Amino acid sequence: MSAPWRFLLLTVAAVLGVAAALSLGRWQLSRAAQKEVLQAHRDAQAGLERLDGGKLALLANPALMLDREVALRGHWIVQQMVFLDNRQMNDKQGFYVVTPMQLEASAGVILVQRGWVARNFLDRTALPEVQTPKGTVDIVGRIVPPPSKLYELGADQPGRIRQNLDLSKFRTETGLPLLAVSVQQMGPASDGLLRDWPRPATGVEKHYGYAFQWFALSALITILYVWFQVVRRFIHRRSA
Repeated sequence: MSAPWRFLLLTVAAVLGVAAALSLGRWQLSRAAQKEVLQAHRDAQAGLERLDGGKLALLANPALMLDREVALRGHWIVQQMVFLDNRQMNDKQGFYVVTPMQLEASAGVILVQRGWVARNFLDRTALPEVQTPKGTVDIVGRIVPPPSKLYELGADQPGRIRQNLDLSKFRTETGLPLLAVSVQQMGPASDGLLRDWPRPATGVEKHYGYAFQWFALSALITILYVWFQVVRRFIHRRSA
């Protein structure tokens, strides 16, 4: 291949590489901006007055209320209580205890992440002791998405102990009219459960980090191109 053609191909490749890296960097910045808007919305929700559980059940899109505090009154549906395995709190492994609550004066049912409890590592099938009051109970919590999913091998099997809980499948399995969100119960430890919930991370820093890497790559391609295709050619011509 002649020198002019090689120079042309390298120039086109460098331009395409820089353009692609800059485009991906800008895309990461746009994702970071979206996450910042989401975080601002959540912070604003957290500052609003506490929502009533009955009003929550009537909302067409309760997901718009994420991170807002809510006061629930109802009774526990104990027979559908689930223990989500391999969940951490304070760097210890155990269960997240999730129990549906039938809301008072409403047909709606909401999943409540009641707290964390340690598991029996000598008998992994043993269920820990969790106190579940009968009758009407009042709790305060924060509106959150359904419990996060962990990686699992194969399909999750029904039962008290599960790796994950898919809301739509659980709704079909139980026949309960579950709302599209869940609630993390707040407050001090009670009923044998801890409630030191981690705050959800939006991942803004990750997107800024990726954007920096793409912009750095575009700068590196530019520097290498200028050095090998411009500066070295100039030096070579002057020394010839």
